[in-house]
Amino acid sequence: MEVKERKGASWCFAKTVTGEEAAPGVERRILAYCDELMCVENLFETGAIGAMHHHPHTQITYVAKGRFRFTIAGETKEVAAGDTLLKQNDIIHGCVCLEEGILVDFFTPMRQDFLEW
Repeated sequence: MEVKERKGASWCFAKTVTGEEAAPGVERRILAYCDELMCVENLFETGAIGAMHHHPHTQITYVAKGRFRFTIAGETKEVAAGDTLLKQNDIIHGCVCLEEGILVDFFTPMRQDFLEW
């Protein structure tokens, strides 16, 4: 099932999800979503960068695997598997992957811009 066809679907099976290159060394996989909420898995190679950016969405990130150096609103900390981060609307944030990892992001509302590729 194509990503745009999954909108509002009750089930999203990992084996049916293909990713896209979000940045060098970063693969983005859009999982379940509806207008109000979106879940996205990001697979990072060691050294890959999530460039500093901001957006009008509230974002929670769960570190599923690996280690990352995150900067949120000018404050930098190292995080590892099991940690969570909150990025409020329009707060500048970004990261560097220190050890191959997986970040799971939850956005509200959903990221329409992620569907425009």
